[in-house]
Amino acid sequence: MSRAAVPGLPSRHPIGELLPALYADDDFAQRFTAGLDTVIAPVFATLDNLSAYFRPRLAPADFLDWLAAWVAVETDPAWPEEVRRAVVERAVELHRWRGTRRGLAERLRLILGVGARIVDGGGVAWSTTPDPALPPAPSGELLVLVWPERTPEVDEDQVLAVVRASCPVHLTSRVRILPGPPGRAES
Repeated sequence: MSRAAVPGLPSRHPIGELLPALYADDDFAQRFTAGLDTVIAPVFATLDNLSAYFRPRLAPADFLDWLAAWVAVETDPAWPEEVRRAVVERAVELHRWRGTRRGLAERLRLILGVGARIVDGGGVAWSTTPDPALPPAPSGELLVLVWPERTPEVDEDQVLAVVRASCPVHLTSRVRILPGPPGRAES
């Protein structure tokens, strides 16, 4: 929707009513200011509703991409509008968990509607005893197990695109699509 020219949008502050009494009965002055009201009315409507522009659930669709850039969230125009709104709305939370298993699982659930379990080799170990043996070198591979939740099918290429956008470049990643959550009792 464009906010530039909305046919029939009345001005909340008509200029003709603000003119001195001398011009109140002047037909030309009233018609001239009515033309200006038509141009200025969308500006007043935008300013009157400005707080809604900063709420992802209420912002106009064409404003959403600008708002996403403001909170440093990358959105794909191919995503449905509701998904883009949800990603922008949860930007702070997604930034907080970026680079973690939880963050990747949340991003996959939010964007693609899939459940996910992330298995990675890690590279950190700790011990309560002094001089323990060193852990093995990390594999540098990330295994992402996904299963459908919101949609009946999962597109492996879309999952890989989200994973690659969320993970460091040096990690290789594999995706395995499961029929349901791992460990679920099969009947």
